[in-house]
Amino acid sequence: MRRRTFLYGGAAAASIALPGWAQAQQVSPGIDLASKTVTVGAFTPITGPVPFYSILTHAADACFKWASDSNALNGWKINFVTYDDGYEPARSVAVTRRLVEENKIFALTAATGTAQSVAVIPYAKEVGLPMIGPIGGASALFSERLVFPLLPDYGWSAASNLDYALSGLNASRVALLWENDELGRSAKRGFDLYMEARKKQPAESIPFEVRSTDFTPHVRRLANAKAEVVILFGSNANLAAALKAAERINYEAKWMGPFFTADPTTRKLAGPLLDGAYFSSWLLPVTSDEPEVKAYRDNVAKHYPNDPIGVFGLNGWSNGALFVKGFQALLASGKPLTRESLVEVMETMSNQNIGGARNVTFKPGDHRGVRQEGIIQAMPDGSFKLLREFRPFPAEVFDAKIS
Repeated sequence: MRRRTFLYGGAAAASIALPGWAQAQQVSPGIDLASKTVTVGAFTPITGPVPFYSILTHAADACFKWASDSNALNGWKINFVTYDDGYEPARSVAVTRRLVEENKIFALTAATGTAQSVAVIPYAKEVGLPMIGPIGGASALFSERLVFPLLPDYGWSAASNLDYALSGLNASRVALLWENDELGRSAKRGFDLYMEARKKQPAESIPFEVRSTDFTPHVRRLANAKAEVVILFGSNANLAAALKAAERINYEAKWMGPFFTADPTTRKLAGPLLDGAYFSSWLLPVTSDEPEVKAYRDNVAKHYPNDPIGVFGLNGWSNGALFVKGFQALLASGKPLTRESLVEVMETMSNQNIGGARNVTFKPGDHRGVRQEGIIQAMPDGSFKLLREFRPFPAEVFDAKIS
């Protein structure tokens, strides 16, 4: 496993032994009172089918550097340790165990992957490890006290896409292409639930494997079903491959996807085939003048100038910002610097601006952080335009708590 250690402010990450003081302060592993350093960690796919997802980790890293440079944590620094998991859930668990046992992390923060984050939950519960801002949208992430997802459940996002396909695009035949893991299954649950609420049937519902590169058989089924709109929940590479397959067989339909595919990385893979595609998004446009979004653009450009500025990176930044906001609240609360105290203060967060997200709220028993989405479209000039303003997720799915 490849390891990266990001330490901001120049202080050493190793704790100075002050056992009496530490015991009096009731600090958890990962808290170094002497150097005012908190150590957090994440798994990230440097290798495997989606190595460009490292953009997410870079953006979270840039957020932590910004927090130190701007003194957002009153002199505290963040030591960010990551290891490569190849986007394989079993390796994600092994990485998390290593982060806990060797690096003594305080929390798992901005770890990448839906199925990967779900796989880690049993171990996190075993050791009492908070999972702050897991970068995934599975239903299972919302039912655990230790887990604070910023991303919406992909089922809610799929329902937002479907709602726009039916009411905004006036489509009568809508199909779903879904990745055969927790990401896609979550999307399918929301899609099916909303279809049922509207007393409609999908034109098609087709699973695919995350490593799929040829979507010709899938697209032929869509064409035979006469699907007017296709909602795809999978990676940026999956969407690009499906668009290419549709072009090869001259199949014309409107395509929709989740927020993270509305990004320059997809444009690079799909080229002009992405023009006109629609996406549900819980994030403000990356061109926003809001201070939190501008901070993302400025700091990623400063620390990772080769990374594209897009929704993908703003996602990583925002999930890093969730930990910054939570640790700020913990420091301000006067509570002991423990994992349990972090969980307690996270559950008091209400209507907060977190990076590119708005109105983020967590309550005991309700860890649905983001509660609204807009619809955006890929334009021929390479930009992404907000077509429908942010509105609450369809109640038929959001209130059902599909978990």
